[in-house]
Amino acid sequence: MSLSLIFACFWVLAAAGVAMLPMRRQYAPGLALLVMAPVLIGVIFYEHGWLFGGVALFGFLSMFRRPLMFFGRKALGLPVQGPEAENDT
Repeated sequence: MSLSLIFACFWVLAAAGVAMLPMRRQYAPGLALLVMAPVLIGVIFYEHGWLFGGVALFGFLSMFRRPLMFFGRKALGLPVQGPEAENDT
């Protein structure tokens, strides 16, 4: 197994651990994981091709769907709600 895939496995474990934290403590480590992910996914695409890169991208989008929707809506100038106001159903 390549070093990039090993780092990806550790990234997933770290993201799962951050998800178990209370919401007010998730921001700093979650932001760090959000920033590191595109670099790691790019390396996986480069070393292993589109199949493994696509799986990594899908996993990233699945785990960070709420923050990515928030930042996307904010970038487009659409109304956004804070994480406290969302109804997580």
